[in-house]
This record gives sequence, C-alpha cells and structure tokens, in this order.
Amino acid sequence: MNIIQVKDYQEMSEKAADLLISKIKSKQSFNLGLATGGTPKGLYEILIEDHKKNGTSYKHITTFNLDEYVGLNKLDPNSYHYYMNDTLFHHLDIDVDHTHLPIGSAKNLELECQRYEQLIDEKGGVDLQILGIGRNGHIGFNEPGTSFQSLTHVVTLDESTRKANARYFSSIEEVPTHAITMGIASIMKSKEIFLLVSGEEKADAVHKLFNSEESEDFPASILKQHPCVTIIVDQKALSGAHIKNISTIR
Repeated sequence: MNIIQVKDYQEMSEKAADLLISKIKSKQSFNLGLATGGTPKGLYEILIEDHKKNGTSYKHITTFNLDEYVGLNKLDPNSYHYYMNDTLFHHLDIDVDHTHLPIGSAKNLELECQRYEQLIDEKGGVDLQILGIGRNGHIGFNEPGTSFQSLTHVVTLDESTRKANARYFSSIEEVPTHAITMGIASIMKSKEIFLLVSGEEKADAVHKLFNSEESEDFPASILKQHPCVTIIVDQKALSGAHIKNISTIR
C-alpha cells in the first residue's frame, strides 16, 4: 500500500483528480471503476471543471460502478444511475453506452449479478477502481462477513450503512434494504485501486485497516493483498491511526 497524506477533503479530491486525469490522458482506452456517495463527489466536481477548462476527453473511457440499490429504477432520483448521470456523466463527453451500473430493478437479480460480472470481464476488467470505506470497513456494499471470494451479488445492507445513507433520502424508511454490489473478489481483480478517505468519523476504520489482521469481519482489510493500492487520506481520518510498515508518498 502507498499512502498519500493530505490536509483535508478538498486536497484529497484534488490529489485524486490529478492522478486520475494523468492516467486518462495517457491511455488510448481505459476502464474506470467508480463509486457514489459523498466521498468521490469532490473528485467528480474537479473532473468536470478540468473537462470544461482544459478539454480532457472521456470518449475513450468505459466506466463500471460498484453498486446499485435493489428496487430503484434508473430514473429514480435516489438511484445510483441518476446520481452518476447528474453528478458526472452528463457533464463530460463520455459515451453513455460506455457507462455501466448494475440494474437494481432487474426482475431476476441473480442473473443480473452474473451479467454484470461477465460484462466487466468481457471488457477487459477494471484498470483503476475508485473506492471509499464505510465506518464498519465495507467496500462497495460488501458488509462485514462477506466472503473474500465473492463476485457481484445481492447484499442485505447493514443498519449502520442504511443510517449513513439516510441523509440522501427523506427518511431511513425509504433507504432500500438490499443492493447489488461488485463482490470483494470482483474489486480485487482491478489492476489498480484508489481508496479515498476523509473525516474524523472514518478514523477508527483507518486504524483498523492499518493495524488489524485480514478478516472478513473487516472487508477493507483484503486490500492489503492487492499489489497496487494508493490510499489518499486526510488528517482527520488519520487522527487515531498508527501507521506501521507502510510506505508513504508525500
């Protein structure tokens, strides 16, 4: 693991954007894994600003999102399809046919999970996956206890995850109880991973990531086995962590 220590959320977003834009400009084709929620929003805003000011093109980019809520159709304002279009895709020159998310409203969810996993493999896999980390260590929607060998699957959302996401809904009762997510093995197939972490509320998760043994009880711990992970983490998220045996980029 490499760690890039930054001051705050804004600097985390800027550093991630600088590294990502450099890769996008240097590749003729690029499969990018994306996340939703509050953590990557600053990154997406910077990508849009750069596209408008500097003309960075996304015509050669194919995207795969980590997850989608079960039961929400693409036009639902709380769906991740809607989030990605509104927050990023509609502001870039990316081909909409090159943007992929699981279909949470699929009639046969098991077949949809198989379809999505197969699609990623057929397209050559994810070159770079953007990740956040949950307070309980989840990555994607892979809650504690998820098998490290899991591929794209339907998951029951932990109550703490639903509470954390309730701010995007009118009430917690509206937060779906299930989601389709890339599995942990699916994520680990990515050639490179950026883990973005910000805020004091993530400090315990960061401490466990750096100092605990690999365990399915803390899904993010599997990232220690990946050969190319960069963690971009701000001071508040590092406030309770003791970093040992991890090389640091400054």
